Amino acid sequence: MLSERQTLLSQDIGGCQNRAELMDCWSRATREYGLDYVSLAAAPTSHDRLVAPLVRETTLPLEYCREFDRLEFLKHCPTVPHVSRSIMHNQWTIGPDGRDPTFDCPPEFVALMLRFRLITGIIFSVHSVDGSRYVVRYDGDRGPLAMPEINELSMLSIQAFDVFDRLRRTASNTNVLSARELEVVRWTAQGKTSLEIGQILSLSDHTVNAYMTNAIRKLDCVNRTQLVAKAIRMKIIS
Repeated sequence: MLSERQTLLSQDIGGCQNRAELMDCWSRATREYGLDYVSLAAAPTSHDRLVAPLVRETTLPLEYCREFDRLEFLKHCPTVPHVSRSIMHNQWTIGPDGRDPTFDCPPEFVALMLRFRLITGIIFSVHSVDGSRYVVRYDGDRGPLAMPEINELSMLSIQAFDVFDRLRRTASNTNVLSARELEVVRWTAQGKTSLEIGQILSLSDHTVNAYMTNAIRKLDCVNRTQLVAKAIRMKIIS
């Protein structure tokens, strides 16, 4: 059964219409669990040396990220070996004074974490609809999370990533069509004829038909009806 906190956070995240809104809601949700930062990145491998090329979104301080990559600390990050062998969550801590890290790392790594008060961290693996693997990571100045908190955060991470993935794919799909082609498809979905669309957009019906033909070809359709249906399904239009 969902807790009241989880229900409210889930509603906020589910209603996000762009990535800026999503990260704002995701950050607020992170703080509800006593954590300070959230990051989304492509799952790292043993061949990766830097984290910056993998990151898709993060609220971590830029200075921390730059120093992390300058010192090539990804190889010491507990994320890499865990992701390579498990899809389960992984939690770690360096201890409040940095003397009790739960993973092997050099003193310089611990010092950097302490400097930014990244005392406890946890990651969750998530998957895109195209099969790509990502990790959601949380960091903050608190003790280890209890299992009920982990379960809630896991579900919220999956939902937030699903919203991110939908927004990412929608932006990609929208970019398939030019601005004019998109306008023509939207007005077609409203039941307008080529002549009517031409009057609205100050174009000839011949030009409107040319844009329509291009859109049909780009989305691999055979007629206007299929084009509109596919554009709605792909969330290019609503």
